[in-house]
Amino acid sequence: MIKIIMHGCNGKMGQVITSIVNEDSESEIVAGIDIVNNRDNGYPVFEDIIACNIEADVIIDFASAKAVDRLLEYSVTRKIPVVLCTTGLSDEQLVNVRNAAMKVAILKSANMSLGINTIIKLLREAANVFCPAGYDVEIVEKHHNQKVDAPSGTALALADAVNEARGNEYEYIYDRTQVRKKRDKKELGISAVRGGTIVGEHEVIFAGTDEVIEIKHTAYSKAVFAKGAVEAAKFLAGKAPGIYDMADVIEGR
Repeated sequence: MIKIIMHGCNGKMGQVITSIVNEDSESEIVAGIDIVNNRDNGYPVFEDIIACNIEADVIIDFASAKAVDRLLEYSVTRKIPVVLCTTGLSDEQLVNVRNAAMKVAILKSANMSLGINTIIKLLREAANVFCPAGYDVEIVEKHHNQKVDAPSGTALALADAVNEARGNEYEYIYDRTQVRKKRDKKELGISAVRGGTIVGEHEVIFAGTDEVIEIKHTAYSKAVFAKGAVEAAKFLAGKAPGIYDMADVIEGR
């Protein structure tokens, strides 16, 4: 039984993960951390992570960037691995993550979905088949109208998978409205759509002569990210210090 501390337990993702773990026979949440402590989760909740004295195997983090510094401090001091799901970290915080990973295992991923991370693996292979044959590469991502960043971190991760497989030969193009010219072969277009309550949709298009290959992932709820985070926690518990990602989880399944 994997014992989990849920960092950001009373946020939307924290509550989804709590529900999933409640139905999971291989894990349990033994404590939660949240500055908002207004509900009974079935486990003790601490408003300050440093005050948490509960023994655990791993921490799942879905809080905020401003809480990451104390999370890393706690993790290193207690030697508890962290599944770090918070995005929007500063350059300084990213350095702190790398430094902390020298002392404790940290798993960091732009997207916790097992589906997305399997697609990233497949894209590296697909890029080496279609790109040398002259296929154009385009990515279209769709999210709800409350999402503030564009393109999404996941769209960039998909683009990076293709680009890294091809020796970083592509230039990312986000807006073609200002230039009137034919598409360059070394362009990789990334388009963002924002509307309604779309949870998340990502499509990678390899467009060739008389043939189009589309690789698409659609998330219908936040549960897909929560499930991935729980699987990541099971993988990370007991691991040696270092930086891990969801590709390691997939390989380890």
